Amino acid sequence: MFTGIVEETGKISRIEKENENLHLFVEAEMTPELKIDQSVAHNGVCLTVVHISEKVYQVTAIKETLQKTNLGDLKTGNAVNLERGMKLGARLDGHIVQGHVDQTAICKNIEEASGSWIFSFEYDPKQGNVTIEKGSITINGVSLTVVNSARNSFQVAIIPYTYEHTTFKNLRKGDTVNLEFDVIGKYVKRLTELG
Repeated sequence: MFTGIVEETGKISRIEKENENLHLFVEAEMTPELKIDQSVAHNGVCLTVVHISEKVYQVTAIKETLQKTNLGDLKTGNAVNLERGMKLGARLDGHIVQGHVDQTAICKNIEEASGSWIFSFEYDPKQGNVTIEKGSITINGVSLTVVNSARNSFQVAIIPYTYEHTTFKNLRKGDTVNLEFDVIGKYVKRLTELG
């Protein structure tokens, strides 16, 4: 479980393909504090640490993960949003995030708004996910509040701190992002469907 509060941005130092798996080597300040078999969210995707060497650790993304996320688009030198699992008894500053990406979306527009930024996203409605006005959404691992919710699109407002301390500063129109929809909303939607 995560909160969607990014601890730091790491850098992809190396990528190795093995059959249908992708081994990602991530350089991060938190690396000396990590342990083998620990979960870390990478752009919102929960992956298990399998090897540690000084400031670089390794995780592996399998075929299913690569099909449902933007991890397959990563290149050496790219920045990734990183968050370790939440601690019991600590404050929940974001919202409940599982690290299980539901689908991807495309960044359709970025607008500066006098000290903040408005990012617009569009996603495939056929997968049945929904946003609600002022509801929670996780974009590339960042817990955010939805504005201007529509059937297959929404916007988020990004404050300067979030812009500077996450990969939002690198995001461009046309880029693919990972979305994790609010878990409570997903349960309510499913229960409604079941009648």
